[in-house]
Parts: sequence; structure tokens; C-alpha cells
Amino acid sequence: MNLNKLIGISIAYAMIAFTANIQSSPIKHEFKNPSFSGKGTASHYLTVENQEFTRKKEIEDALESARKSAERAEDNTTLAKFIRNLESRIYAQMAKQLVESMFSNDTGVRFGSFVLEGSTVTYEVITNADGSEFIRMTIIGEDGTETILEIPIGSGNFGQDSDGTGDGDGSG
Repeated sequence: MNLNKLIGISIAYAMIAFTANIQSSPIKHEFKNPSFSGKGTASHYLTVENQEFTRKKEIEDALESARKSAERAEDNTTLAKFIRNLESRIYAQMAKQLVESMFSNDTGVRFGSFVLEGSTVTYEVITNADGSEFIRMTIIGEDGTETILEIPIGSGNFGQDSDGTGDGDGSG
């Protein structure tokens, strides 16, 4: 026998001897994705749904933020500031004229009404049996709510001291 043959045969016997002790299990193919395997499917679907919800919420929040930013920018223009200031001064002047006409001692208006942004404001001077007077102002809102203010006339000490002397010490 040739040496090469002898080595080949002894390697073959050694391989047979070692392979007799080798064990294996069958190869199984399993999908890792829960959509295919079914394992952990519920939690997978919840995770996907949560991600979709979070993305939609982020988009909505970004749109709302952009809308509010645009409104703030629009409210801060010079023209918008001018209009607000003008409206404020007009309303203040109207209120001043109304108060002066209601509290005037000479030819004060005894009653009147006007509509302001859908709300109806009426007022009248009412004289009590004892001769004291008050102004009853009724404000009826667009939704029908009614507010009544009763303002006394001639009572209180606006612009003078409590004793009427004008010296500020109240001693007379």
C-alpha cells in the first residue's frame, strides 16, 4: 500500500468515528416580524398605532403653533396697534360724554339707550319718594343676559372732602 492511500484511509476512518458522535437538530425557518409570525402581534400593532398617533399629533401641534405665530405677528403690526389705540380712545370719549350727560346738574339727560356691538344699553334717572335720585343702567347682551347697575346721584364726596369745606382735614 501506498503511504498516501494509507493516510487517506486513516483520515476517512477518523472522520467516520468523529461524525458518529455529532448530533444536530432540524433547521426551522421563523419570521421575526410579528405581522408574519404572530408572536407579539398585539404589542406590535399598538406600537405602530402609537407611532402614527404621535406623528399626527406633532403635525397638528406644528400647524397650530404656526397659526398662533401668524396671528401674533398680525396683531403686532403698526396698523393693528393704531386701530386698537383709536378704538380705545373713541370708546373712552363715548363713555366720558355719556357720564357727563347723565350726571350733569344743568340739563342732564333723564333717559336714553344705544347699541354697542350687539348689546343694548339703556339708562334712566329715577327719583325716589324721598327726593334722592339714582341712575338705573340696564345692559342686555346678544345672548339675552341682563345686567342692571344702579348708580346713586348726589351721594358720596367725589372731588371734595367729607365735610364739604374743601380744606382736606374734615374739621370744618
